[in-house]
Amino acid sequence: MPIRAPRICGCGLKIASGERCPCERKRKAEADARRPSARERGYTSKWDLERAAYLKTRPRCVRCGAAATVVDHKVRHRGDKKLFWDRSNWQALCRTCHDRWKQSHERKAAP
Repeated sequence: MPIRAPRICGCGLKIASGERCPCERKRKAEADARRPSARERGYTSKWDLERAAYLKTRPRCVRCGAAATVVDHKVRHRGDKKLFWDRSNWQALCRTCHDRWKQSHERKAAP
């Protein structure tokens, strides 16, 4: 099986395929430290109850039809409580679609 060639990180280090540069790990750790916790972002026990009720009425992923396990916000709410609780902004996704397609889509659209 072919192996991808190493890449050169922005800091100049040669990084093996599939590995992360130490500068990337440090940058991610710093970003995670600045990010509020899930509870601070509004994902409370009230959200847990609403999420479960939503998934009960919409048990299938809107993208692939697999069993839905995630209630995703179509438009990022960015702390806007009105948008956060707007059910028309919610969609049921399976974990794979959320973690691959949706996150990739958001990274591309990020400012």
